[in-house]
Amino acid sequence: MSRRRSLPLRKGSSCSTSFSTACSFSSGVTEPAGRDSGAVVPFHGKEGQEEEERGKGGEGFVLGAAGGEEDRWSRLLPDLLGEIVRRLESSEDQWPLRKNVVACACVCKRWREITQGIVRPPRESGMITFPSSLKQPGPRDSPLQCFIRRNRKNSTFYLYLGLTQTIMDKGKFLLAARRYRHGAHTEYVISLNADNLSQGSSAYVGKLSSDFLGTKFTICDSQPPFSGAKASSSGVRGCFSSKRISPQVPSGNFEIGQVSYKFNVLKSRGPRRMACTLRRQSTGVDAEKESPSSGADPVVLRNKSPRWHEHLQCWCLNFHGRVTVASVKNFQLVAAADPASLGGPGDDETVLLQFGKVGDDVFTMDYRHPLSAFQAFAISLTSFGTKLACE
Repeated sequence: MSRRRSLPLRKGSSCSTSFSTACSFSSGVTEPAGRDSGAVVPFHGKEGQEEEERGKGGEGFVLGAAGGEEDRWSRLLPDLLGEIVRRLESSEDQWPLRKNVVACACVCKRWREITQGIVRPPRESGMITFPSSLKQPGPRDSPLQCFIRRNRKNSTFYLYLGLTQTIMDKGKFLLAARRYRHGAHTEYVISLNADNLSQGSSAYVGKLSSDFLGTKFTICDSQPPFSGAKASSSGVRGCFSSKRISPQVPSGNFEIGQVSYKFNVLKSRGPRRMACTLRRQSTGVDAEKESPSSGADPVVLRNKSPRWHEHLQCWCLNFHGRVTVASVKNFQLVAAADPASLGGPGDDETVLLQFGKVGDDVFTMDYRHPLSAFQAFAISLTSFGTKLACE
């Protein structure tokens, strides 16, 4: 009697249900009636028929000893496997369950290779899969296109990843921020949960604090940028329980960057001038193992100088169609130092972050390496609010 073994997918499990659903809507093939919900579409041919006959009479998936890992799961068409993983990764407007994506890599070696090839850091894939991707650098060659919606009534801002070229689409929700006033100071609390914007929330990821003039801002991360980093004592202290980004490290407020707007002494009409100094975001998951000296020089950015348009009688920047409404809030950031040191294109005119208005309360935000979505969102938030000393 030949030995039989079954895959670690039980009848009625959430994984098998997810995969059968994904198989059905991604390939357009329905399962034969009478099969378990975890069954796959049988393959035709002599070898496939022999496998199917050996599996009859048992529950779940039964394999012959000679089959090894080359079972009917691993023999699925590569395009079909890739489509299943892509559906789990990008078709939802909220964060996909990590177990659903990881389950793809647990089926067999073939599935693991394909999953690893698709679910990669934003720098390589140009996609944002898990919350941890929000604090990883964006792609080098082309920017990730996002947009921000503002709710004036409750001073809340929502960041979405654009899934299409149309900003009218819903997009994939990434982050939310709410503005609080503490005396003369302003603070933006940034969270993964749009319904719970507090520092005590498990979805808290960081904050942005300003001085009383609204010209200098400090960006704080809820996770330490390196091992031994000390939490900032400024601002409001609270019970930090942020565990969504990295459950293994402590939570708090750790300073990772500063944004400043230059004073307009002459009060001349013109665009704002700004400068940013940021600590580089880790490209891996072991940021807590880094030391202050392990990283390279900080990222230093400046706003790209606009040009005066004689015909329109206004200051202009080329946003390549991504910004349609003239506003003092619009800006583009480029490398202030040697662009080659940032690990990206060596052109000092390459825009690393651009932010601009397209509607009454809708703004586009496009960023690229070495910035992360969290850093880009925090920098963009500094543009909101009146800055009398700079305009």
